[in-house]
Amino acid sequence: MSNSIPAWPDKVSICEVGLRDGLQNEKAIPSVEQKLQLLDSVVASGIKIIEVGSFVHPKAVPQMADTDALCRAMKKVEGVEYRALVPNIKGVQRAFDAGLTKAKLTVSASEAHCLANFNNSPVKMVEAFADCCEFAAKNNMTLSGAISVSFGCPFQGKVPVEQVENVVRSFVKLGITELSLSDTTGMANPRQVYELGTHMIQAFPEVQWVMHFHNTRDMALANIVAGIQAGVRMFDGAFAGLGGCPFAPGASGNVATEDVIHMLHEMGIDTGVDLLKAMDTARLAAQFVGHEAGSTVLKAGRCADLVKEKAQAQNNS
Repeated sequence: MSNSIPAWPDKVSICEVGLRDGLQNEKAIPSVEQKLQLLDSVVASGIKIIEVGSFVHPKAVPQMADTDALCRAMKKVEGVEYRALVPNIKGVQRAFDAGLTKAKLTVSASEAHCLANFNNSPVKMVEAFADCCEFAAKNNMTLSGAISVSFGCPFQGKVPVEQVENVVRSFVKLGITELSLSDTTGMANPRQVYELGTHMIQAFPEVQWVMHFHNTRDMALANIVAGIQAGVRMFDGAFAGLGGCPFAPGASGNVATEDVIHMLHEMGIDTGVDLLKAMDTARLAAQFVGHEAGSTVLKAGRCADLVKEKAQAQNNS
């Protein structure tokens, strides 16, 4: 294996998942009106891919019970992709009825996690999505997939690459070729991310890869850098670093969208997003959920701000 560092890309795309993954574990549930404010703020920042919620049973995730109402009330801006997470055909149908043209199906890479939560194997769960694909094809909808606990599972520990591959093959067989490798409980490390990322890109060149990291052990930004070096060009983030998974013990907040943007901009990688506006979104989210944001750039400020402060101090001295 070569020790040379791959050339850095000119641009990386960011998907905002705060309205779904960010809010789904919060005790204080923002109203539809507040979610609309957050959505408008995300769009105003320049983010072009937004996960607005999920169509799951309200008893399972009460924070997402109003996703239908949110989708019907939101203003759709041309050029922005709006999607929702769905568990099955009922979820796809609800997404369609609410006016969405894209939905994301999710399954765990871990045999143990799937058996514990759904009493089924990952491959059989994906195979059961065939009716979702049939409905989507008839109604001009696009489906993508998320493979949770791809890097580590609280039930199983390390997830063998073969298990991840089996799930990917099952999705590809259904014609779903946009797939997210998700670090649901923040167990990934940069070497693992690089090795799995390069392997998957080589093994499945037809797939558009996305990576989704939680910052449980403060490795999310390092993992994103490793993902970029592997060749991935799309990453999820959640405003204010909010998040957690009610079905995965130990899953804490997502990597903060504004931290990812700040890091990439400092690296000279464009995201097409206005960082200051993204920081405003994070502050608004923290206000609505009633607790401090899990975001370093909100606490410390941008590197550029520090340089300006020092320059002003020198001028005033």
